[in-house]
Amino acid sequence: MDHRAELFVALQRLLPKHALSRLIAKLAESKNIWLKNLLINRAIKTFDINMDEAISDDLASYDSFNTFFTRQLKPEVRPLDKGTKVITSPADGVISQAGKIVKNKVLQAKNVDYSLARLVGDSNQAKHYENGIFSTIYLSPKDYHRVHIPADGQLLNSRYIPGELFSVNQQTAEMVPNLFARNERLVCEFKSAQLGYFSVIFVGAMLVAGIETVWGGMEKPGPGAVRETDHSDQEIYFSKGDELGRFKFGSTVILLFPENSLTLNKNIAATNPVNVAEKFALVNG
Repeated sequence: MDHRAELFVALQRLLPKHALSRLIAKLAESKNIWLKNLLINRAIKTFDINMDEAISDDLASYDSFNTFFTRQLKPEVRPLDKGTKVITSPADGVISQAGKIVKNKVLQAKNVDYSLARLVGDSNQAKHYENGIFSTIYLSPKDYHRVHIPADGQLLNSRYIPGELFSVNQQTAEMVPNLFARNERLVCEFKSAQLGYFSVIFVGAMLVAGIETVWGGMEKPGPGAVRETDHSDQEIYFSKGDELGRFKFGSTVILLFPENSLTLNKNIAATNPVNVAEKFALVNG
């Protein structure tokens, strides 16, 4: 066992994770020119961020660290795979785990799984994905932080579930039981003519300053009751590749699909990198 990893996880248990994350949010929203330039330059250097891919490489065009961190990319650097049966990656990142949901258990790390119903926060919704397909994508601080829909679909409902704010890196995933079902998250369910139901889940993490969607704006974070919104009568439709929302720092996206609905690409396996809009899976049939 890596003792540094054990120490890191133990430290997380002690830290006031919500308070730290809210402090980071305030700093990241600051429009103080000196502070935001300091944070941006430090991030570019520390995480080796490729600004050639950004629509703007002029740091003066970003009025805060958050606007920089959620920067848009040039369309040509992430061309959308328009194949009619192609399901596309929702984000840039690294595959943490992917594969089959065994009854109602989702793989978190080697020999570690967690409850599908606890993840989505609704036992009836969980039934849509029993024995289905999942993929967990980790977004590091260097990655593009906007999340896009992997297939055409109508937004049916969204559910904000308050929770912990553990780191979602691989070390923590291996050592904290039920990590993704414990952390703060936003569960978004869609319906598609090709797939039936599918879900895109934004999972918060330590130092993540917030989750924002294109239909609802910033999700108000923090403890409290589950917030559920029925969108089925609002006719909110997305085409494959449309932006759904963004993370204001690194985190994780989880995809859920019904049983026998699609076949994942061979490269969609643990530790492999993915880019938004590229081929991720093929619809069966």
